[in-house]
Parts: sequence; C-alpha cells; structure tokens
Amino acid sequence: MRGEKMNKFIGKIKNVKPDLFFIYTFLVLILKFSIFVGFVTASGSSLVEIFDGFFKVASYAIFLIFILGYLSISFLFQGRARGYCLIILNFIISILILADLWYFRGFNSFISLHLLKETANLDNLQGSIFAMGRSIDVIFVFDILIVTIVYIYFKQICSSCKRNVKAFVCLTVVAILYIPTCINVFHNYTYSYWVDKRWNPIYTMQRISPIGYHVYDAVDFFKDLQPEKLKAKDKNDIKKWYKDNEENLPDNKYSGMFKGKNLIVLQLESLENFVINEKINGQEITPNLNKLLKNSIYFSNYHENVNLGVSSDADLMTNASVYPVRKGSTFFRFPDNEYNSLPIIMKKYNYSTMAIHPDKAMYWNWMPALTAMGGFDSRIDSSHFNEYEKINLGISDGAYFKQVEPMLSKEKQPFYDFIVTLTSHSPFVLPDKYKELKMSKAFNDSKIGGYMQCVHYTDKQLGEFFDKLQKDGILKNSVVAIYGDHTGVHKYFQDEIPKTPGVQDWMVDDELKIPLIIYDGSGKMQGEEKTVTGGQIDLMPTVLYLMGADKKYYKDNVMGRNLLNTNKDYDLLDNGKVIGNPTQDDLKHLSSAFSISDKIIQGQYYGTTAK
Repeated sequence: MRGEKMNKFIGKIKNVKPDLFFIYTFLVLILKFSIFVGFVTASGSSLVEIFDGFFKVASYAIFLIFILGYLSISFLFQGRARGYCLIILNFIISILILADLWYFRGFNSFISLHLLKETANLDNLQGSIFAMGRSIDVIFVFDILIVTIVYIYFKQICSSCKRNVKAFVCLTVVAILYIPTCINVFHNYTYSYWVDKRWNPIYTMQRISPIGYHVYDAVDFFKDLQPEKLKAKDKNDIKKWYKDNEENLPDNKYSGMFKGKNLIVLQLESLENFVINEKINGQEITPNLNKLLKNSIYFSNYHENVNLGVSSDADLMTNASVYPVRKGSTFFRFPDNEYNSLPIIMKKYNYSTMAIHPDKAMYWNWMPALTAMGGFDSRIDSSHFNEYEKINLGISDGAYFKQVEPMLSKEKQPFYDFIVTLTSHSPFVLPDKYKELKMSKAFNDSKIGGYMQCVHYTDKQLGEFFDKLQKDGILKNSVVAIYGDHTGVHKYFQDEIPKTPGVQDWMVDDELKIPLIIYDGSGKMQGEEKTVTGGQIDLMPTVLYLMGADKKYYKDNVMGRNLLNTNKDYDLLDNGKVIGNPTQDDLKHLSSAFSISDKIIQGQYYGTTAK
C-alpha cells in the first residue's frame, strides 16, 4: 500500500510542468537587481562591475523572497495572460530600477513616494534628469523588447498555464512571514538593522532588494502622514543637544567685524571649490572670485551638507542652521515650519530683508518655506524678472544680475539680502557665444569642460554685478558671503570625469568641497584663508558672529558652529560620515544630529517653543 502511494506521489511530481517563463523572469530580475546593486555600491558603471552586485546580495535570501512574492501576482492569470503579466511586471521593475539609478547618480539616494509632492520641479529638470542616464543602462530594458517579440511570435508559450490561486497565496504568505524570520533567526539582527540606516539608503537597498526598499518606503511614507507631536523628553533632548553644541569661548578679533554693514549672501549654483585659484590652459577659471580673495576670509575646507532637497536644503541651512530631514525634501514636506532664522535675527537690528530667486516660487517650494520661516520682508521670484535670455534651468545669470542690482540700490539700508543664481546648473550646457575658455574640442564637449565654461560665465557676470554695486556706493558698505549651494560636476558626473581626455589630477577631486568666501566690500580687510573643517550648517552662526549679533539670539538655536571661533575641526556629511579631526565626544554628539534635526523639523519645534 505504501509503495503504491509513493508511486502515485512520484507520478504527480513527474507530471508537474515547470512554468519556464516564470523561472526566466525570476532569474532575469535577480540578474538585474545584482547589476543594479553593483552599480550603486561601486565607483562607476563599467562592465567589470556588472556582476559585482551578485556577490553582495547572494547571501541574503530575503532578496529572493521579495522577488518571488512580487512575481506571484502572475499566478492569478491563466493562458497567454500569464506571460503578458510577467512581461509587464518585468517592465515595471526595470523602469523602477532605472529611476532609482538615475536618482541615485544625482542625489545619492533612491526615489520615494515623498517625490509625489515635488512634481512642481519637473518642468525645470528634464535636462538634468536625462543627463543622469548612461549608455550602459540599456541593459535593464533591452531584454524586455526581445522577450516581447519572442512571446508574440511563439503562441504556445504559456498557452497551457492555468490560474493557480494557491501558488499566489502561498508565495505571498511565505514572503510576508519569512521576512522577520529571516532577519531575526538566520541573521540575528533586528528590523532596524536592515532598514533604519536612513542616511545610507544603499545599505537597505543592498539587503532587501529594490522591491523591499520601496515596500518599506511606502510604509514609512504613510506613517509620516501623521504629524509628529514632540513630547517633553523630545524637547529636552533637543535643548540638551543645542547646549552640548556650544563652545563658550572668549571673543576674538572677528566678533562684530562687520557690524552695521549690509549683508549680501550669494548662493551660486553648483560652485565647487576645486576651480578656485585654478587655471585651464593658462586661463583662470574664476578670475573675479580669485580677485575677491585678497579682501576676504576664504574657507577652503568647507563642504556641502544638502540632502534630498539639494538647493532648497542649502536655503534652509543658510537661514536656519538645521540639517534637512532624512527623507524627502524639507521644504516640500514641511513648508509651514517656523525657525529662529537668520533674517529674524537681522531684523532685531533694524535690517530690511529680501530673498531673491531666479526660479518659480514653487520650485523646490522655496517661496512658501522662506515665507513661513519668518523674517523676510519680501521674496522675489522669476515673475519679477524679464526672462529675455534663458540658459539651462531659466533666466541667465547675466540677465538676472542686471535686474537684481537696481533692487539692491533702491533698498533701505542696512539690509540682508539672500540671492540665489541658476545658470551653472547641470547638465552644464552654455551657448557657444559665452564659451570663453579655450579648450580642446573633446574636453570642451565633456561634462567637466561644460561645467568650467558655465562657472567661468557666472564668474564674469558676478564681476560685472560687483562693479555696478561699487558704482552705486553699496558695495563699500557691504559684506558679501559667497558659496555653492552644492557641488556640481563631481556630484552628478563623478564617474565620467576620470575618463575625460585631458583631465588633470586636480580636476578629479571628489571631497564635496564648496568654497565659502566672506568678502569685505570696503576692500580694507587683508585676505586670509581658513582651513578649519566645516560645512553649510555653520554659515549662519559664523556670519552672525561677524555681524555682531548678540549670541543670546542664536547660541541655543543653531546646529552649526562659528568657524571663526572654534576649537573643533569636523563636518558631518550627508551620508553620516564625519570628516576632519573629531574627538570621541564630537562623534558621540554628532551621532544623534540627524535624529535631532528630524525632531526639530517634523515636530515643528519652533512652532511650539519660544524663540
């Protein structure tokens, strides 16, 4: 009897027909995920790195479970519909992978549901988005075209497939149940080990697959829709962090150096430090900025701290000295937040204040956010300008500065003006008539060559702008802080730079450095270079110290430090890495910086706490 039952069981196994098309799709997605992980964890996108990702994910069975759970949807279909379903599922994931890869190249993170709030940016960013593509990316979609043609031609493929609800339910249940089991039993790690490294999303993607990553992102997104209410402990933690951030050092010669002067803050698009005081074929790339150094405090070891809000994050840190949220864009997620802002403090000293952007009010949602931030008397967007000339994202710097200068000349003094530029934005395409640097054709046509031409153009327009302010009598009574909103060619095209014909060693630098130049418009100050390690988070307290603002207005409300009066040497980069020469106490203090800033912003700390 037992032998008869065994024979029947073996017979049933022999009669099982494997779903070869399902198996193919499963294997090809493993391959695509492995290639993708290889791309985002390696330094470039070469053929050698294509299979590197396989060895990074092979030990994580959870990776495979997510794929099986996703593809199990196809078992709800029968006959030819099964195959079309698998092709569509393959296509959806392939497009998602491409979107993640392109977004990663630009922002070192992956797309999120939070981006649904940022669709207002799309009309300006098409060129920058497509510039993130590489020819090798076709590997993620090429198979779909071939498979679709083959599937349409061979009618017998999947024609005998039957609907299998049991298989769908089983795979789905296994996927749901296996995840915590896999994590806690086989790897003896908690859920947070896999997904809570928020400042390093590669970590999560590598271990739980693109599908798992976006499942987690969706759960996190809907959880974040509920406003966070700060508890008494949260507020105490924030106050303690601020207190621990203070150094309480005696004042030095920089205290109040520019008291009473106009303050102009120039946030130049994608300005990197590597071009300062450098030449290409004997030509200065930034001659006007170089000239300013003779009467400036120049911070040469200054870094970008922006997160997914990029330029808008620079707006935030400059004017509020708080790190942006770890997920999504701060200005889109929390546009109504109040802060103890730079303009609010300047108004205590009877300064008139103005924020000037050359782009639309809703671009990165900067207008609502700077309005709610408080302190700006007026906010000027692109609607106030005659956009008779556009380059890259919008009005050219030349046309822009010509129209900004009269605004400043008519403004009541003293004033604080926050001015943003646009032309030197990715993909760094400049009309030939403005290309003044003489380069080889190959170098000129490269991304780094285009970047240098754009920066050189902006530098020239800046020089003309300063000349007009000088004639107006404004510059001699002003201090001008100049910096990049973030890095440019090294941020978006680091993998292409070493391959560029004629590239030199100093051009390959990838330290996320942007210059900070604080220029004395009177020309009386002797130029000096500061090599202290710092970043954008430090600009507000540093400038306020120079402007002579009373420390009581900001010492307990800035996450940065005064770079002109500090014994510390460090900067916390957006990926969580601390650079410079931090002590163990510094590292401990900075380890909670991002969680504290998230509480400040998500809990609307300044809306519930007296300034």
